[in-house]
Amino acid sequence: MGIQTPVQPSTSKSYSQDQELVKGLGLTSATALVMGSMIGSGIFIVSADIARLVNSPALLIVAWAVAGFMTVVAAVSYGELAAMMPKAGGQYVYLRESLGPLWGFLYGWTFFLVIQCGTIAAVGVAFGKFMGVFFPGISSTTWILHLYKVPPIPIGPMMLGNMDVGLNTQNLVAIMTIVLLSIVNIYGIRLGAIIQDIFTFAKIAALAFVVLIGIAVGRNHEAIAANFGNFWQNTGSDAFFPAVGLGGLLGMVVIVGVAQVGSLFSADAWNSVTFTAAEVKNPQRNLPLSLAVGTGAVIGFYILANFVYLMVLPLAGIQHAPEDRVGTAVMQQIFGGAGAGLMALLVLISTFGCNNGLILSGARVYYAMAKDGLFFKPVARLHPKYKTPAVSLIVQMIWTSVLCLSGSYGQLLDYTMFAVLIFYILTLVGLFILRRTQPDAPRPYKAFGYPVLPAIYILMAVIIDIVLLIYKPQYTWPGLIIVLLGIPVYYIWSRGSSATTAV
Repeated sequence: MGIQTPVQPSTSKSYSQDQELVKGLGLTSATALVMGSMIGSGIFIVSADIARLVNSPALLIVAWAVAGFMTVVAAVSYGELAAMMPKAGGQYVYLRESLGPLWGFLYGWTFFLVIQCGTIAAVGVAFGKFMGVFFPGISSTTWILHLYKVPPIPIGPMMLGNMDVGLNTQNLVAIMTIVLLSIVNIYGIRLGAIIQDIFTFAKIAALAFVVLIGIAVGRNHEAIAANFGNFWQNTGSDAFFPAVGLGGLLGMVVIVGVAQVGSLFSADAWNSVTFTAAEVKNPQRNLPLSLAVGTGAVIGFYILANFVYLMVLPLAGIQHAPEDRVGTAVMQQIFGGAGAGLMALLVLISTFGCNNGLILSGARVYYAMAKDGLFFKPVARLHPKYKTPAVSLIVQMIWTSVLCLSGSYGQLLDYTMFAVLIFYILTLVGLFILRRTQPDAPRPYKAFGYPVLPAIYILMAVIIDIVLLIYKPQYTWPGLIIVLLGIPVYYIWSRGSSATTAV
């Protein structure tokens, strides 16, 4: 049997392999997947960089509020597409159906090459880094096999290279957790869902603990007076933001846009549940509900956590937290020396659960691509007993492990937020297109606030991408190049698929 020709699919097309997937995710597990994939280590770290950029307590909260608004709007808009097309692959399917197979492939290409595997690698290495708090031998400088030091390679505004390639104890721990979770998820969606439920509950409890402890016993009256007494500092009409060289309202808009690299990335991966849509029970109800409830709850916690940071630490303490570990600085302020260990434990719980969700969901995208003849043919195979995309999980595991060894995942992730926003924009544009081209298609749920809220999201995301393109070119052009490289790959793969149409 050859590879099928990649043709324009139809939403009415029924895939037998989709039907073979086990519907093992109820509303609780689907919501846990949304929340668990979103919460990693970012909320405990990126506020330091955002605070340095905006230099204002108010704008720190505004940056997170903007990311929160955009995330929830995108999620409730995606709910329509998810309920309309509850297929394995999620966003890949939506782009394929609305804009054509090329756009679906470009998303899947970037998703595999950088977005998902790079995120899994980064989260895994964060797990190893915080494990080193308890076991000092686990470190990025403790080498088992050091292969090469890539020198800095300046290319225009970009700086590539400057990384160590090889196996150290830190990325070994990362690889071990990635292998473990990949194997566990081969043994059935229900087992993966149980792990996700447990760790999501634990990480929500941990985040709630930070918030409640900060409010109840961590309040620092000096920090409160400085931050909330001058809450709107540096936001006046004459305010100047050195990072972008602008002042006033325009400077505020630009600096908040630049800050979205951190806040939007920390709130990302909420769409993971759509990749598993074929395995969700009653998807027409549970997918939109899990997206709305999951994103709303996490964003609420994120904003509360940042208010706690401002209640416990002065703005300078947030800006200059050692290694940007704001959460650790807060815990140390409250609990003294034991605070670092407590926060390390919370981050270990958070990152382990986050990676389980990312590994579980990501493999469904490559599986869907392979069914369309746009990825390696064996990736479309399900495990004969457990009905999971086992080959896809293994391929994802191997490439993620390579990224861990290469040391390049950090740079890759820096380059992807621009591209991620492009695909979110295109997907919501696809929502408008499908309303016009398939007006009679069943829509068990219609996007809340349509057409106003999706249009506002598109406008905001376009503005942010333009701002990043102008003020952070070192992070935007590489992401765009990665996407564009997928175009010749698509046509080469399509031609090869056409030449080997089923015989």
